Amino acid sequence: MSRSANTPGGQRDSATGPTGGARETEEPLLTLRGVRKSFPGRRGAERHVVLRSIDLDVHAGQCVVLIGGSGSGKSTLLRCVNLLEVVDDGVITLEGREITDPRVNADEIRSRIGIVFQGYNLFPHLSVLDNITLAPVRVHGRSKAEARETARDMLERVGLAEKADARPDDLSGGQQQRVAIARALVNHPRLLLLDEVTSALDPELVGEVLDLLRDLADQGMTMILNTHEMGFARQVADVVAHLSGGVIAEIGTRAQVIDAPQTEATRRFLSRLHA
Repeated sequence: MSRSANTPGGQRDSATGPTGGARETEEPLLTLRGVRKSFPGRRGAERHVVLRSIDLDVHAGQCVVLIGGSGSGKSTLLRCVNLLEVVDDGVITLEGREITDPRVNADEIRSRIGIVFQGYNLFPHLSVLDNITLAPVRVHGRSKAEARETARDMLERVGLAEKADARPDDLSGGQQQRVAIARALVNHPRLLLLDEVTSALDPELVGEVLDLLRDLADQGMTMILNTHEMGFARQVADVVAHLSGGVIAEIGTRAQVIDAPQTEATRRFLSRLHA
């Protein structure tokens, strides 16, 4: 099936091939159709609609970057994809399977979709290795030996093999976030979601996390991430989607959306970032 008109692809290096390439004829790894999400209003007020009607295709190997102001729905979208929030309406499919069907096993789906939050969410009383192996052993039923072997491989991948026995408090913020990414990768997910993973870091620590994400993108990891780091988005994004008012106001390649935005909403958002 051809990619829908509102989800153009792209290459991280334009010299490597034409925009989109073979993906134009591939089925998307992830699709969202008409996704709507609202939350109860305060003190009996009407429900607050965060996502109004989201349509999005994500193809294997793509890096999709979500941009938008606070409250635009970026984090809620990721939480809906990971089934941490139940959508009000619409359908989400992963590899052709409808995961918004209430009969699906959410834990099984989450083993295929890794997610990393801005706050690390590491257990301070556990070692780095135990933080990474906790879910594979307790939730997904893997043997402790297998989980530990995979966890060590992931720590090697994120450049922290020597920190396996350390406690989170012994690590810098950047190192803790890299551990959180290793934890999300331990089940070899088909899709990695990253929710403002650099926003809680000191400026001097942002680079090490962005370098890791750049490496993952270059290795073909399918990712959806929220970021205000436009320079980073220019380097890794195949697709940039600007969320505003609960809808995708504009979507296209990084050159189209960041460098030559077509909608007034996107132009206003980018001008505020650069002000």
